[in-house]
Order: sequence, then structure tokens, then C-alpha cells
Amino acid sequence: MLRRPLLKLAALWPLGAAIGAVPPPLPLVYPRHQALDDPQQGYVTALLQQALARSGQAYALRRSELRMVQTRAMQEIATASGGVDIVWAMTSRARETQLLPVRIPIDRGLIGWRVALIQARQPQLLRGVRSIGALARLSAGQMRDWPDSAILQANGLRLDTSSTYEGLFQQLAAGRIDYFPRSVIEAQSELASHAHLPLALDTHLVIRYPAALYFFVGRHRPELARHIERGLETMLADGSFVQLFQRHFGRLAEALQLSHRYVLELANPDLPEETPLVRKALWYRPKHH
Repeated sequence: MLRRPLLKLAALWPLGAAIGAVPPPLPLVYPRHQALDDPQQGYVTALLQQALARSGQAYALRRSELRMVQTRAMQEIATASGGVDIVWAMTSRARETQLLPVRIPIDRGLIGWRVALIQARQPQLLRGVRSIGALARLSAGQMRDWPDSAILQANGLRLDTSSTYEGLFQQLAAGRIDYFPRSVIEAQSELASHAHLPLALDTHLVIRYPAALYFFVGRHRPELARHIERGLETMLADGSFVQLFQRHFGRLAEALQLSHRYVLELANPDLPEETPLVRKALWYRPKHH
């Protein structure tokens, strides 16, 4: 006799509203990179997963179906198209106006430490370079939509730009550009993934400018930015951020012998004033021998 009222009550109870029911995770889509083998992706997605796990909100991370360049991904986020929700990219004044940055450099500033890919037949090309003027006699290659292009040009360096990432390796191999500056995060794995081309890694010079790789989200998603920031700050506090970074890039940076190279300092006029340069714990410092 008691069953009917209970059944009626169960029918009135909304689906999923059971006591203690966990709401489904929110989808979070990041862009499929144009590079066939993006050296940053394993680290960045692991960092993002761990930060989200500490954010206080459940998210389901997945990659977009379409490959896209950074500007396309940023446009998708800015217009709230739903195609992409988050991107990681080097910051600039324009990007911080268009999107909402999480101002914790996920690369610890290594995006601004640049070593050059060069032609294998010219291993000594940069050996005697000690000034911007000397470097300006050579031609650098960069993607048209990368902030680095504006930085190099602002410092008076010669530049040839490409609309495709893979095209830059072809241009270097063919001698149409003299060198291709890459962050220390990317250089070695990019050289390995283009082993079929006659390229080499310069061992003499490091080009350095203040820069930061951030997570960016849409300006209409401040709660998402807060969740990511909370997760990253928790990782900084418990040491897991630096541990993950060291596991992926610590030996890489040391293998490049940054402290043994001549450092050519460039200005970055496009770096927003809000960049947390004073928080020393956020930035990479090479070990001096």
C-alpha cells in the first residue's frame, strides 16, 4: 500500500536532483595545433588538467576537431562561437584587450629565451654576433601572427614572415632565411621532428626578451579564468607546478647550456604593464656553472 505514493514522489523528483548527485563536468575545448608534433602540448595539457582538478569545478578537457592557427583560435574564443574555449599563447597588449588572460606564465618565461635553428652547412653563422646590429645583417623567419614578429622588428632586426608554420622550416632549409629563432622549449624537439631537412641548432647565442605564455579565455568567462588561476596558484603553493615544469623542460634548458651562451637582450615594447615580473618565483633562472 505504501508503494504508490513513493512512486508518485519519485516521478515528481527532477532527474539528477538526487541528494549528493554530482553535476556533469563542463566541456572545455582547446585548439588542435597547426604543428603536427607540438612540443608544448603534452606539458600544457597536463598542467591544465592538474590545475582544473584543483579549481573547485569539474571540467572535461578535449581537443578541437579542426586544426587552427593562434589567431583563428583567439577569434573563435573572442566571438564565443563555441568552437574553442581556451588557448595558450604568448601575451601582448592586443591579446590582453581581446581576451582574458590568466597572468601566471605557464612557461616560466622560457618563451622569451630564444635559440636559433640554422642551416646545417653554416654551424658558425652566429658565433661572432655580439650586437643587435650584427644580427640585423641576417634574416630571421617568423609566423606573421606571432607577437615575436613585432618584437624582433621593434628591435631593428630583419624579418621574413610566413603564413604557415611548416613553411618556415622549408624556407630555412632552402636558404631563403638565415635563422629561425625558437623558444628553448621548442627548439630541440622541432629539430628532431624535421630531421629530414638539413638543419642544425646554433650553440653560440641566446636571444632574450621578457615574455610570458598564458592561458587565455573569453572575456565573457571570468569564472573560468578564476578557476584556472585558483588551480595554478594551488600548484605553485604545493610545488607541483615547478615539478611538472622541471620534468618536461628542466633538462632541456640545461642541455642547451644557456649560461654558456652569449645573451643578446631585446626590449619587448608589447609587454603589458600588468605582467607579474616582480614575482620572482614565477620565472625561470638558468643555473650558472
